[in-house]
Amino acid sequence: MMLLAILVVVVTGVLGACNKNSASTDEGEVTLTFMFSGQPQEQTAYKNVVKKFEESHPKVKVKTVVTAGDQYDTKLQAAIAGKSVPDVFYYNPGNLKAYVNSGVLMDITKLVENAGGVDLSKIWEIGLNKYRYDGEVAGQGALYGLPKDLGPFAFGYNKTMFEEAGIPLPDPDKPYTMEEFLEVNKQLTKDKDGDGKLDQWGTGLNVNWSLQPFVWSNGADWLDETHTKVTIDDPKFIEALQYFADLQNVHKVTPSIAEGQTLDTYQRWMQGQIGFFPVGPWDMGAYKDLKFEYDLLPWPVGSTGQTKAWIGSLGIGVSSKTENAELAAELALYLSADEEGQQALVDQQVQLPNNTDVAAAWAADTSIKPANKQEFLDIIGDYGRDLPTNFTYTGEWYDEFFKNIQPVIDGKKTAKEYVKKAQPKMQELLEKSIKQEEQSKN
Repeated sequence: MMLLAILVVVVTGVLGACNKNSASTDEGEVTLTFMFSGQPQEQTAYKNVVKKFEESHPKVKVKTVVTAGDQYDTKLQAAIAGKSVPDVFYYNPGNLKAYVNSGVLMDITKLVENAGGVDLSKIWEIGLNKYRYDGEVAGQGALYGLPKDLGPFAFGYNKTMFEEAGIPLPDPDKPYTMEEFLEVNKQLTKDKDGDGKLDQWGTGLNVNWSLQPFVWSNGADWLDETHTKVTIDDPKFIEALQYFADLQNVHKVTPSIAEGQTLDTYQRWMQGQIGFFPVGPWDMGAYKDLKFEYDLLPWPVGSTGQTKAWIGSLGIGVSSKTENAELAAELALYLSADEEGQQALVDQQVQLPNNTDVAAAWAADTSIKPANKQEFLDIIGDYGRDLPTNFTYTGEWYDEFFKNIQPVIDGKKTAKEYVKKAQPKMQELLEKSIKQEEQSKN
């Protein structure tokens, strides 16, 4: 609480200094604040797009407030607590209901649907729906933001490693079964230099971000259809979690705990030591200089036989307290949907285009790696899913699942043992979240 109080003072000071000029009339100039986050390459790309917006709006000055991704939510919360919300800002769609009910976000439906020069029908519908809310159900109703991007979390493989091992390349249209996936992982896991220690592994997956496709494709989920009951005690969920854990602690196709501490799996993937690894559109800039060829394939499938993947996103919202609503909405629209702005972001390889026309041309461009970029679009159009927290008022119940999961991954506790203790705790937190939502409506 003390840290948050300090952050409130600091962030309020920074944003307050910006907002003093928010309604400036010096020669008719207006200043907007835009708060966002991202990796260095992404920050540069967005600052360049902001400059293009300023060039097309000579009397508008945009002051950017940039922060590291892992600090962003905390600083935004501090700005909200300090009543110094920037005019335009990124936010997580999981916070949509809370931010609308507490009066943080502005309904921008009319401002963006009637804007000239931008056709919202060319923006991914699934992206727009992440920021719709009718007061009861998220995904429908008024727009309280626009997608900064859509982040389909795809699955990649080291093509060079496959070729060197003489293993047939994966079929881009036919996912591995769990059994096939394990067998290929075993073939890829090797002691290449003969020193008695493994130096190449099949995979190295982070449970927080990679368990979901295994659970979903096995016919299970974290919540029931009403989003009021935690269902991790479903046998199909337990089966998927145990399979995931066994990759490391039984089959040894993932670097061990000690090996992970020496060099994490992301670094090992970058150095060409891992066969399979997740790939998001935001990774492409970093991956273009890899010393091996990589490509995309569908995530492996469980008992349903249907591949699944999650689609992340960040929204661009407009403060309900902005003094320049039309210009703020115009900036949000420019960042999200303008074709010129979208092309500039694509050229920087920091995200997948929101504009479906730009996206189709981008996927077909053979000069941009990886070759099978269509996999990203297939996730968006065919089998991508929201993370479970997008359906609830808060995400504390979901965070609880991953808080103490490591003993399962390390083989010190079975999946069945873990979910038996975790499910009641998660259910209690979910019910607390449901009550909070009801109270917020009043």
